[in-house]
Amino acid sequence: MPETRDISLNEEEKKIILNEYRLLLKNVGKKLQKGDVERIRRAFEMAIEAHAGMRRKSGEPYIYHPIAVARIVSEEIGLGATSIICALLHDTVEDTELSLEDIENAFDVDTAKIINGLTKIAGVFDLNSSVQAENFRKLLLTLTDDIRVILIKLADRLHNMRTLDSMERHKQLKIASETDFLYAPIAHRMGLYAVKSELEDLSMKYREPDMYKFIAKKLNETKRSRNRFINNFITPLKELFLNKKLDIEIYGRSKSIHSIWNKMKKQGVSFEEVYDLFAIRIIINSKPEEEKSDCWNVYSIISDMYRPNPNRLRDWISNPKSNGYEALHTTVVGAKGKWVEVQIRSKRMHEIAEKGVAAHWKYKEGSSNNVDDGIDAWLASIQTLLNDKEQNALEMVNNFKMNLFSAEIFVFTPKGDLKRLKRDSTALDFAYDVHSDIGNKCIGAKVNQKLVPLSYVLKTGDQIEILTSKKQKPNEDWLSYVATGKAKSAIKKAINEELRALAEDGKMTIERKLKQLKINPTDENYWTITNYFKYTSPLDLFVAVAREKIKVGDLKNLEVVHGLVKAPKPKIQTKKEEFETAVAKTLSKNAELIIMGQSSDQLDYSFAPCCSPVPGDDVFGFITINDGIKIHRTNCPNSVQLMSKYSYRVVKTKWNNQREVAFLTGLKLNGIDSMGVISKVSEIITNSLHINMKSISFESKDGIYEGIIMLYVTDSEQLEIVINKMKAIEGLISITRFEVEEDQGV
Repeated sequence: MPETRDISLNEEEKKIILNEYRLLLKNVGKKLQKGDVERIRRAFEMAIEAHAGMRRKSGEPYIYHPIAVARIVSEEIGLGATSIICALLHDTVEDTELSLEDIENAFDVDTAKIINGLTKIAGVFDLNSSVQAENFRKLLLTLTDDIRVILIKLADRLHNMRTLDSMERHKQLKIASETDFLYAPIAHRMGLYAVKSELEDLSMKYREPDMYKFIAKKLNETKRSRNRFINNFITPLKELFLNKKLDIEIYGRSKSIHSIWNKMKKQGVSFEEVYDLFAIRIIINSKPEEEKSDCWNVYSIISDMYRPNPNRLRDWISNPKSNGYEALHTTVVGAKGKWVEVQIRSKRMHEIAEKGVAAHWKYKEGSSNNVDDGIDAWLASIQTLLNDKEQNALEMVNNFKMNLFSAEIFVFTPKGDLKRLKRDSTALDFAYDVHSDIGNKCIGAKVNQKLVPLSYVLKTGDQIEILTSKKQKPNEDWLSYVATGKAKSAIKKAINEELRALAEDGKMTIERKLKQLKINPTDENYWTITNYFKYTSPLDLFVAVAREKIKVGDLKNLEVVHGLVKAPKPKIQTKKEEFETAVAKTLSKNAELIIMGQSSDQLDYSFAPCCSPVPGDDVFGFITINDGIKIHRTNCPNSVQLMSKYSYRVVKTKWNNQREVAFLTGLKLNGIDSMGVISKVSEIITNSLHINMKSISFESKDGIYEGIIMLYVTDSEQLEIVINKMKAIEGLISITRFEVEEDQGV
């Protein structure tokens, strides 16, 4: 949010603003049509006037931000005049006196509609909801209406992440977590790989600063040798392509810091052991009808010079990704046995890979070429999902997140039509992908002519025939059989419809009994009866009656006075009261933390078992509904989800360092098995460092051991000393802090 101050612009600031505006017009270039410059100038002047006197947390004039967003929209995403205008005005309705009506009068309905989609929702939401989720919901509902809303929002988020240094630490964490949770995956799904990579890197910069700095430093240190290797690799290829008179660009690029960190975690290796720190990109200038054959020709030339790994060939030309991405990827052996990833694309494919959906539709319009319509199919598939009125905001965001998959499988209908599904999709997912009615009646499937159950996990190349029955109905067990948001949403909807029908039957049964007992069928009486039978709502009560879990004859035991049931009324505690009660609970504890600016001995708190924080760790507090405040590490496996969905329940927390208290944590060791490993570990921990161990266990298989050690440390510095000492053990391959991955209740 901007800060409003009565500070006029100085001459230097005016010069910067004018220069940025001129660069915006210069770089937009051929995209502009007649009258566009005038419309952009009008939006620019409106934005300057509306944001007059406003400055960002950094102290810069607020107008710097919308101009920067407009430049990203134009130069990095490739959108046109209307999107530039909306970017310049995207914060005016939310933060200034301008209204949507003013925007519509100055421009048109489309411009006002896009800006409305970019404007946050105002209001108060209960704890079962989330202000952020409601804003996500509003944003996502515009996706199938006008995709420019999402693209401008991505540009807005990218500039905010680029200028996040001026924010307080706890706000940086919340914004970075939101970015990692939703905005980076959306950028990926929109085909904006450069935007996605930068968002992920910037998120990591604030969420895991030490690892970010470590990898950035390592990349800088190895830059010279890496460039030398790339030049030696591509020089003979360039000469060969030149001799064959192929119009080709070829260059190398480093992988992003975030992707390198992911590989280190996933493969359990050090930075030095990540073999594909960079990729070689080959772009061929090719006619539309010759793209496929030209790319395969380039692959043939490369595989003649360098030996390819047959298991690492990815053909996204024959079957493009659903976000429109097309390319051939192969991994070959270069000098000194190093593996190198090579990406082969045409110029058109490259533009789509860089500019995503904007380039996709540019090439699609009026093109005789069969440009893949995967994005259109995806938008159509989520339209029903997003328009499901029964979902609350969090359910919608969760279901949408499930559809932001990058890993896909390709399967076939009985007639041979190709369908894309999320990896790990089942036969039941396929049935729901065909149609919700087919899914609801599905009793099984034939995969490659063999009968399989609903839960069968599909593989690329499978051909599926769905078997149905009119008597079949979805049940709650089905939710564990499916992986896609579309299937989960349809199953929940079908179950809810059945419950509503059961509830109607149950209510009629109760009403008949109440009439006999001369009890008025009022809401107050229904709640009293609900409490009497220990159910959470009248709806649950009615369903229980319909399923004969309750005997209505027991209603005669109730005390009735003048048609009113005289039983203890349930105390229905509001979500707000639950929230305040959770915060207000106090327990006497050693004050080790400062939570929300006060000593932790004044609050009910505990350490989350999913990440087991110790003093010195970067931490935050999360207010739960029933368990007081849970303390998590900022790089906890659950932190992204908690901070992005429930940011209003995250509280600023830091270590007080008043006392030395032992905290339980764990280490996982892997190495080459040898005599005396356990005694060496024990010697370091107990004799050399005098640290208490709770438990130690080692298992050995095929000459490789895995050890789990639980020990008590006073802070993260002491833990770092233990880890560094352990690294001297001969044969040790890796040592990592042990985490128990489990979801935390909210």
